[in-house]
Amino acid sequence: MTHVRRHVLRRLLSVTDDHDGVVAAAPPVAPREVFRRFWPYTRGGRRWLVPLLGFSMIGPVIDAAEIWLFKVVVDDVLVPRDLGPFPWIALAYVGLIVCSGLLGFADDVLSTWVSERFLLDLRSDVFRHVQGLSLGFFERRRLGDVLSRVTGDVDAVETFLLSGVANGLYHVVRLGVFLGLLFYLRWDLTLLALVIVPLFWCSARRFSRLIKAASRERRRRSGSISAIAEESLGNAALVQAYNRQEWEEGRFERENVGRFRATMASVRIRAAYGPVVEIIELTGALSVMALGTWKLAQGQLTLGGLLVFLALLSKLYSPIRDLSGLTNTFYAASASAERIIELLDQRPQVLEGADARRIGRARGHVEFDGVSFRYPGTSRWALSDVSFRVESGGTLAVVGASGAGKSTVAKLQLRFYDPEHGAVRLDGTDLKDLRLSELRENVAVVLQETLVFHGSVRENIAYGRPGASEADIVAAARAADAHDFIRLLPEGYDTLVGQRGRTLSGGQRQRLAIARAMIRDAPVLLLDEPTTGLDTQSGWRIMEPLGRLMAGRTTIVISHNLLMVRDATSIVVLDHGRIVEHGTHEDLLLRGGTYAKLHRLKGARDTVPVGSPEVSALMTRGLP
Repeated sequence: MTHVRRHVLRRLLSVTDDHDGVVAAAPPVAPREVFRRFWPYTRGGRRWLVPLLGFSMIGPVIDAAEIWLFKVVVDDVLVPRDLGPFPWIALAYVGLIVCSGLLGFADDVLSTWVSERFLLDLRSDVFRHVQGLSLGFFERRRLGDVLSRVTGDVDAVETFLLSGVANGLYHVVRLGVFLGLLFYLRWDLTLLALVIVPLFWCSARRFSRLIKAASRERRRRSGSISAIAEESLGNAALVQAYNRQEWEEGRFERENVGRFRATMASVRIRAAYGPVVEIIELTGALSVMALGTWKLAQGQLTLGGLLVFLALLSKLYSPIRDLSGLTNTFYAASASAERIIELLDQRPQVLEGADARRIGRARGHVEFDGVSFRYPGTSRWALSDVSFRVESGGTLAVVGASGAGKSTVAKLQLRFYDPEHGAVRLDGTDLKDLRLSELRENVAVVLQETLVFHGSVRENIAYGRPGASEADIVAAARAADAHDFIRLLPEGYDTLVGQRGRTLSGGQRQRLAIARAMIRDAPVLLLDEPTTGLDTQSGWRIMEPLGRLMAGRTTIVISHNLLMVRDATSIVVLDHGRIVEHGTHEDLLLRGGTYAKLHRLKGARDTVPVGSPEVSALMTRGLP
């Protein structure tokens, strides 16, 4: 885009360059590349493209026949004042209208089926691709923007590839039919009419570049709006608790105003384009009308011939105008195609090797061997030369201050990331050599953030093992100490828990998570701060079901709750990503190091429930 065009667009948008925008603009992509990337998705409906092309050819022929009948009416009925031919002309009109209606019905139904089939395949593939991306992608991207791309932007790709192409073919056929008739009637008038055609293309080319830039900004702002709305509404409790409604409204309004300005810029450009095209079209029509009137006066053209020529001329200019305007539509839709292509170009950080092994049910031996890792885009090591092993059925506790690298251990064990140095092994096999699905089938997790889906209690428990029987679901709920509170819910196991389980208490959600892990029956268990966010009484209550869940499984516990930590087979103390202590509970207490200090600070409150005589006595003495 030239400097002048950039200046014009900036004036139209009335916004400065936004380097701190919520969502960055996608890299530009050539239209040829867009066709190459998305054409394979038409394979489900390609066999119907030929009938659609046939409809595109028949439709203009019917339109031309209707106009030609008008010439017959004028020359054979009106001018000689003879009603003899009128009945068959009327029947011909009725026949053409019926054919046009049937053709329009078939065209609408079939074209909609083809386009919706395209959207079905593309949207499913985009969603499948996003599901296959590594956790790091979701930690770096705004979820609302991703949702905007999977929904609205996918629709625009269909406009670019199918609807736009179909309309283009239809206009080309119309152009050919009407141009042929015009040449048949008066070749000299037709040549005069075609003189203005280059003006259509020049104006369309100039305006389409501005429209594309405005459309790209509008789609970017749409992604930003979705991102802010998802983030703000998803944290409504936090927003209201801190009285940040006005600040969130301001953030939303800034992006909304940006989208409004980009939309208005696009509309103003299109609105300016319309009159320009009409002036060009009027110039051609007046020129033809002047020459045609002169030929009529000279007796070289009949009145019906002139009227039909002018009617066909409007039909000729219509596809030329629509074809030039279609360029603007292509450029506008390409902005959405660029956002989808950028999403599809994202590659998982964690890849499964072509010769990845099956492992079946693992014994549960876990080993970290000299593991060093830092998150993408950061320079600080989250883990540095970390080594430990957990024998089958053993329990390893990982403790340390916030940011010490504890949760990173769990992410590497699930292979959400790969270590830069060293290896994580399961039963002696590097995780990189295992199939991802096989690895994760052998691991059950209870996370710090209790993740519950909007659905029934039954569905949330069975999420750990699809196809689980009713007896297995109830048994898992009983083992997780959840069955009693589930029975008291309005519809028992069929009760809907709401988005993120907000109709349940924190302890109830955590017991559902334990039941979900219980029904999975995996040999390796990851507990990442399972009592965080629970009051002491609730935390104490889930100790027994957690104990049943851990029994017979290799368990890695990340927790500040020393009641869970002290009974571990071994304890690893992390500090700034390094192991500073490693041993049993008793050994670490005797050393008097970091773990002993942590135990003195937190041990009393974490090992007995609230309300017990022990806690009352401790609080009376003023212990922390």
